Amino acid sequence: MVLSTVDEHSQPSGRMVLCKEFDERGFVFYTNLCSAKARALMMQPRASLCFYWAPLQTQVRIEGISELVADVEADTYFATRPRESQLGAWASRQSEPLVSRSDLEERVVQVEERFAGRSVPRPPFWSGFRVVPRTIEIWTREPARLHVRERYERAGDAWTRTLLYP
Repeated sequence: MVLSTVDEHSQPSGRMVLCKEFDERGFVFYTNLCSAKARALMMQPRASLCFYWAPLQTQVRIEGISELVADVEADTYFATRPRESQLGAWASRQSEPLVSRSDLEERVVQVEERFAGRSVPRPPFWSGFRVVPRTIEIWTREPARLHVRERYERAGDAWTRTLLYP
């Protein structure tokens, strides 16, 4: 999915992230808490998500407020990741300048040595965000630009549906 945030200078930024799960509470992705996206969300928790399925010619846009997932939730997911991904989470200084690829590779070796012969715990600087939707808009392509657009808005636990002109 595309995650869009706004930084401290009101500069919007969009990037692809893995939607790891979703349920009635919202849409979850995981990241280094020092990353640009995490810093932006901690400063301004408003976020938007966009999914596009070309075979279905359907787009889903979601706008809402982000929140950190519970530690137990982040721990549980981190434990399911491949060991190489766990080590990479420890080694990466996500969004920081990297002088050379060999610097990153050296950090990975150091982390491998640190956790040799034992499980890799979740780093304290790595967690997940849940985007709790306030609006969901579904757009489906139709001939002659007579697309179907439906917007769902949350008010408490209730959702209202509005049909929009294309």
